[in-house]
Amino acid sequence: MVWSQIEFTPAHATYLLLSIFLITYALFEKFIRNRLHLSEPPIALLIGIVLGPRLLGWIAPTYCGVNGCAGGPSIGGWELGDNVVQEATRVIVGIQVFAVGVELPKFYMARHWRSVAMLLGPVMIFGWLICALFVYLIFKTNVPTALTIAACLTPTDPVLAASILSHSQFSSRVPKRIKHMLSAESGCNDGTSFPFLYAGVFWITQSTAADALKDYFLITILWQCTLGITVGLILGTVFNRILRFSTNHRFIDAPSFTAFYLLLAILSVGIGSTLGLDDFLVAFGCGYGFARDGWFAKKTKESHTPQIIDLMLNSAMFVYLGAIIPWYDFQSTGLTPNITIGRLLAFLVLVLLFRRIPAILALKRWIPDIRTWREAWFCGHFGPMGLGGLFLAIEGRALLENGTASPETHPPHYRHPYNDREKAVMTIWPVVCFVVMGSTLVHGLSVLALSVVAHFRRPKENRASVFAAETDPLDGMHHDEGNGDSEPESEEE
Repeated sequence: MVWSQIEFTPAHATYLLLSIFLITYALFEKFIRNRLHLSEPPIALLIGIVLGPRLLGWIAPTYCGVNGCAGGPSIGGWELGDNVVQEATRVIVGIQVFAVGVELPKFYMARHWRSVAMLLGPVMIFGWLICALFVYLIFKTNVPTALTIAACLTPTDPVLAASILSHSQFSSRVPKRIKHMLSAESGCNDGTSFPFLYAGVFWITQSTAADALKDYFLITILWQCTLGITVGLILGTVFNRILRFSTNHRFIDAPSFTAFYLLLAILSVGIGSTLGLDDFLVAFGCGYGFARDGWFAKKTKESHTPQIIDLMLNSAMFVYLGAIIPWYDFQSTGLTPNITIGRLLAFLVLVLLFRRIPAILALKRWIPDIRTWREAWFCGHFGPMGLGGLFLAIEGRALLENGTASPETHPPHYRHPYNDREKAVMTIWPVVCFVVMGSTLVHGLSVLALSVVAHFRRPKENRASVFAAETDPLDGMHHDEGNGDSEPESEEE
């Protein structure tokens, strides 16, 4: 009688397990961040892997279930398809890039556009091409497929960047100038990656070069990107004025004022996705336009909304990612004969070493906010790949599957002989998932590694009494001008 009342359904299991993890993390967050030097994403990812089909099998969100797609949903899958991943990543990354736009210092882009432009231009293009070369050589794909997969790995992830470079003891040791530059880059480049993605997709799907170039220029460059950032800036500016009016006339109370932040972020994502614009450029433009004059930041200086978003949405998404990692696709098949664990590991290492570091070192003298070689190494390394890459992978798969931005709910099944388009569909997801998983772990643990190395490099008499608990600025970086801020303290308001 009693046992028949227990309903361990997928949804109920999620409420139970996810809340237990988040409550536990919240109780020890300060200790985990400032003493263990860990952030939420790698911990959440590992929790998802443990609870997911690979180990305990308590959570199996995808259609494929515990033993892969061959058995269908009868073996434990919840039948949540690519469309769920797409919309979840769209909302979370959209909110995060909006948050980046809001949290930048006032009129930041007007003062620091040269540094951001170098990261969004030459550095991104180099990373796209070098990753495409590695895909082409290691996985034996054709050039358009290599360019498409590489585009998914081009952006730095705002979710991971925020978790690593903010709200921790370690982040206070990094010049704010560097943190703001990397945040601005992560907010912009999820959106500016769309031209790279569509370059490969149009090459595969269009019958002639003329058709590909026409669609690429009209749809991607003009409509999605140019109009997207314009709509975002206008939207943010307009709602800044509306909120000012409501505040000045006392039409809005404090809770609604704080909630306005999240509601406007979701509105910007909704407008972008409905109009077929670049969602992330709309969201970032809206956030920056909304807060670029510094008024909203000043009003919400004591608000912890971004940290709450990090804890709730971002951590939950990385648990979900850990539970949907396609382990069964990390092996050779008829469609993907060159995907093996060894090749994936080699590819991950090459991407981490060569995607950003060489370009930033070579261009250091032309990036005003990078002043020392150690800062260049730091910025080259901290370019994590995360949820934005997953969104681009799903978007690319959808365009190749059916020519629209809406993916098929269930995994496609192809028969021999396979064409290049089908091979591309089945190659994108496992490669991008593996790299995102690796980047989450490597970049998430990098703070711990840097803190430990810095601790032991000091003479014993100068080390912190608590292991790796130093609080002074990192060596080899310039911390002058407002403690390394984007502007001197005298200019801040």
